[in-house]
Amino acid sequence: RSSSRYWLVGLNSTSRAAQSMAAGYDPGKTRIQEDTLAQFLRQPVGEDLESVPGIGPANKRILAEGQGPDKVETVHQLIGKFLSFKGPTVTPVEHCDAFWYWLQARGVNAGRNNIVLAIAEKVEVFIPGVYDASAYD
Repeated sequence: RSSSRYWLVGLNSTSRAAQSMAAGYDPGKTRIQEDTLAQFLRQPVGEDLESVPGIGPANKRILAEGQGPDKVETVHQLIGKFLSFKGPTVTPVEHCDAFWYWLQARGVNAGRNNIVLAIAEKVEVFIPGVYDASAYD
């Protein structure tokens, strides 16, 4: 994994947050039931953040507490935030890591891997190539 992941989320390697970030996104640590993920992928993108697997009332509150571009109140905004980490040389793994680290920096701890998986899979439906599950085999 590239050290550029810290740059992608605006963190430098000497920050406390960067020092605590060792793992990054790991789809093997998700706890989403297959039918729950399938239902989320089939439904239209809605407004309510709690429709995203991994987001409950606490994570919804944390995401809404941000300022400016870090304030996320809808699924559309969360998808936009996810897409904001995709640059021309950013691999799908680096992309998911950047989103995972952003969620961590915002204070989203519980359900973070679930959120990344759900949003990455959702976006993959309408923008093929953004997420590559086989990269984690």
